[in-house]
Amino acid sequence: MIFTETPVSGAFVIDVKRIGDERGFFGRLWCEKEFEDQGLVSHIKQSNIGFSPLAGTLRGLHYQTSPYQEVKIVRCTRGAVFDVVVDLRPDSPTFKKWYGLELNPENASMLYVPEGCATGYLTLKNDSEIYYHTSEFYAPQHATGVKYDDPAFGIEWPGEIKVLSDNDQNWSYFQV
Repeated sequence: MIFTETPVSGAFVIDVKRIGDERGFFGRLWCEKEFEDQGLVSHIKQSNIGFSPLAGTLRGLHYQTSPYQEVKIVRCTRGAVFDVVVDLRPDSPTFKKWYGLELNPENASMLYVPEGCATGYLTLKNDSEIYYHTSEFYAPQHATGVKYDDPAFGIEWPGEIKVLSDNDQNWSYFQV
Protein backbone atom coordinates (compact mmCIF):
# COMPACT_ATOMS: atom_id res chain seq x y z
CA MET A 1 0.00 0.00 0.00
CA ILE A 2 1.11 3.55 -0.69
CA PHE A 3 0.42 6.11 2.05
CA THR A 4 0.40 9.79 1.08
CA GLU A 5 -0.15 12.42 3.76
CA THR A 6 -2.76 15.05 2.92
CA PRO A 7 -2.77 18.74 3.90
CA VAL A 8 -4.86 17.72 6.95
CA SER A 9 -2.52 16.50 9.68
CA GLY A 10 -2.83 12.75 10.20
CA ALA A 11 -5.12 12.17 7.22
CA PHE A 12 -3.79 9.97 4.42
CA VAL A 13 -4.70 8.88 0.93
CA ILE A 14 -4.00 5.17 0.70
CA ASP A 15 -3.44 3.76 -2.76
CA VAL A 16 -3.21 0.16 -3.79
CA LYS A 17 0.24 -0.95 -4.88
CA ARG A 18 -0.86 -2.87 -7.96
CA ILE A 19 0.92 -6.02 -9.04
CA GLY A 20 -0.40 -6.83 -12.47
CA ASP A 21 -0.08 -8.77 -15.65
CA GLU A 22 -2.31 -9.71 -18.58
CA ARG A 23 -4.88 -11.16 -16.13
CA GLY A 24 -5.37 -7.86 -14.30
CA PHE A 25 -3.86 -6.91 -10.96
CA PHE A 26 -3.68 -7.80 -7.31
CA GLY A 27 -3.33 -5.34 -4.47
CA ARG A 28 -3.60 -5.16 -0.73
CA LEU A 29 -6.44 -3.06 0.78
CA TRP A 30 -5.69 -3.81 4.41
CA CYS A 31 -2.59 -4.79 6.35
CA GLU A 32 -2.41 -4.22 10.10
CA LYS A 33 1.39 -4.21 10.03
CA GLU A 34 1.60 -1.59 7.26
CA PHE A 35 -0.78 0.67 9.17
CA GLU A 36 1.26 0.21 12.37
CA ASP A 37 4.49 0.95 10.45
CA GLN A 38 2.92 4.28 9.37
CA GLY A 39 1.96 5.07 13.01
CA LEU A 40 -1.75 4.83 12.15
CA VAL A 41 -4.56 3.21 14.10
CA SER A 42 -4.59 -0.40 12.96
CA HIS A 43 -7.59 -1.97 14.67
CA ILE A 44 -11.03 -2.24 13.11
CA LYS A 45 -14.20 -2.64 15.16
CA GLN A 46 -16.78 -2.20 12.42
CA SER A 47 -17.15 -2.28 8.64
CA ASN A 48 -20.01 -0.37 7.01
CA ILE A 49 -21.52 0.20 3.62
CA GLY A 50 -23.33 3.27 2.30
CA PHE A 51 -25.36 3.40 -0.90
CA SER A 52 -26.88 6.42 -2.64
CA PRO A 53 -28.99 5.97 -5.79
CA LEU A 54 -28.69 9.59 -6.99
CA ALA A 55 -25.73 11.72 -8.00
CA GLY A 56 -25.66 14.93 -5.97
CA THR A 57 -26.40 13.20 -2.65
CA LEU A 58 -24.41 14.69 0.21
CA ARG A 59 -23.80 12.78 3.43
CA GLY A 60 -21.99 14.50 6.26
CA LEU A 61 -20.09 16.08 7.80
CA HIS A 62 -20.15 13.41 10.54
CA TYR A 63 -17.99 12.42 13.50
CA GLN A 64 -18.26 10.86 16.95
CA THR A 65 -17.34 12.62 20.20
CA SER A 66 -15.14 11.31 23.01
CA PRO A 67 -14.87 8.63 24.29
CA TYR A 68 -16.11 7.14 21.00
CA GLN A 69 -13.96 9.12 18.58
CA GLU A 70 -13.13 6.99 15.58
CA VAL A 71 -10.80 6.59 12.67
CA LYS A 72 -12.56 5.97 9.35
CA ILE A 73 -11.01 4.39 6.27
CA VAL A 74 -13.27 5.05 3.28
CA ARG A 75 -13.27 3.44 -0.17
CA CYS A 76 -15.74 3.78 -3.05
CA THR A 77 -16.70 0.40 -4.50
CA ARG A 78 -19.27 1.58 -7.06
CA GLY A 79 -19.94 4.88 -8.83
CA ALA A 80 -17.86 7.83 -7.61
CA VAL A 81 -17.80 10.15 -4.60
CA PHE A 82 -15.94 13.27 -3.55
CA ASP A 83 -14.86 12.45 0.01
CA VAL A 84 -13.81 15.16 2.45
CA VAL A 85 -11.98 15.23 5.78
CA VAL A 86 -12.23 18.33 8.02
CA ASP A 87 -9.90 18.88 10.99
CA LEU A 88 -11.93 19.72 14.13
CA ARG A 89 -9.02 19.36 16.60
CA PRO A 90 -8.28 22.77 18.19
CA ASP A 91 -4.70 21.71 19.06
CA SER A 92 -3.93 20.56 15.51
CA PRO A 93 -1.67 22.60 13.18
CA THR A 94 -4.33 22.12 10.47
CA PHE A 95 -7.34 23.04 12.63
CA LYS A 96 -10.39 23.85 10.43
CA LYS A 97 -8.57 22.84 7.24
CA TRP A 98 -10.16 20.39 4.82
CA TYR A 99 -9.04 18.05 2.11
CA GLY A 100 -11.10 16.23 -0.50
CA LEU A 101 -10.55 13.78 -3.32
CA GLU A 102 -12.52 11.64 -5.72
CA LEU A 103 -12.82 8.02 -4.73
CA ASN A 104 -13.98 5.49 -7.31
CA PRO A 105 -13.44 1.80 -8.12
CA GLU A 106 -10.96 2.61 -10.86
CA ASN A 107 -8.48 4.48 -8.67
CA ALA A 108 -9.19 2.18 -5.68
CA SER A 109 -7.92 4.96 -3.39
CA MET A 110 -8.96 5.14 0.24
CA LEU A 111 -9.12 8.09 2.63
CA TYR A 112 -7.84 7.62 6.19
CA VAL A 113 -9.75 10.02 8.46
CA PRO A 114 -8.12 10.43 11.90
CA GLU A 115 -9.92 10.79 15.22
CA GLY A 116 -11.19 14.29 15.84
CA CYS A 117 -11.97 14.94 12.19
CA ALA A 118 -15.33 15.06 10.46
CA THR A 119 -15.97 13.42 7.12
CA GLY A 120 -18.59 13.53 4.43
CA TYR A 121 -19.03 12.87 0.75
CA LEU A 122 -20.91 14.00 -2.32
CA THR A 123 -21.93 11.35 -4.84
CA LEU A 124 -20.69 12.18 -8.33
CA LYS A 125 -22.55 9.36 -10.11
CA ASN A 126 -25.84 7.56 -9.68
CA ASP A 127 -25.73 4.30 -7.73
CA SER A 128 -22.63 5.15 -5.70
CA GLU A 129 -21.51 2.92 -2.88
CA ILE A 130 -18.86 3.34 -0.23
CA TYR A 131 -17.35 0.74 2.06
CA TYR A 132 -15.59 1.90 5.20
CA HIS A 133 -13.93 0.62 8.36
CA THR A 134 -14.15 2.31 11.75
CA SER A 135 -11.90 1.94 14.77
CA GLU A 136 -14.81 2.34 17.18
CA PHE A 137 -18.34 0.98 17.41
CA TYR A 138 -21.17 3.26 16.33
CA ALA A 139 -22.38 5.14 19.42
CA PRO A 140 -25.58 7.04 18.49
CA GLN A 141 -25.40 9.19 21.64
CA HIS A 142 -21.96 10.43 20.49
CA ALA A 143 -22.72 10.74 16.77
CA THR A 144 -22.90 14.32 15.58
CA GLY A 145 -21.99 16.59 12.72
CA VAL A 146 -21.34 20.07 11.40
CA LYS A 147 -22.86 21.82 8.40
CA TYR A 148 -21.47 20.89 5.00
CA ASP A 149 -21.47 24.57 3.93
CA ASP A 150 -19.91 26.02 7.09
CA PRO A 151 -17.94 29.15 6.11
CA ALA A 152 -15.37 28.25 8.80
CA PHE A 153 -14.16 25.50 6.44
CA GLY A 154 -15.01 26.80 2.96
CA ILE A 155 -15.34 23.37 1.37
CA GLU A 156 -15.52 23.51 -2.41
CA TRP A 157 -17.93 20.73 -3.34
CA PRO A 158 -17.43 19.75 -7.01
CA GLY A 159 -21.10 19.53 -7.94
CA GLU A 160 -24.64 20.55 -7.14
CA ILE A 161 -26.06 19.21 -3.88
CA LYS A 162 -29.47 17.77 -4.76
CA VAL A 163 -30.22 15.34 -1.91
CA LEU A 164 -29.54 16.08 1.76
CA SER A 165 -31.04 14.51 4.88
CA ASP A 166 -32.83 16.64 7.47
CA ASN A 167 -30.06 15.83 9.96
CA ASP A 168 -27.31 16.95 7.61
CA GLN A 169 -29.25 20.10 6.68
CA ASN A 170 -29.80 20.99 10.35
CA TRP A 171 -26.34 20.45 11.84
CA SER A 172 -24.99 23.59 13.51
CA TYR A 173 -22.06 25.60 12.31
CA PHE A 174 -18.81 24.60 14.00
CA GLN A 175 -18.00 26.10 17.38
CA VAL A 176 -14.87 25.45 19.40
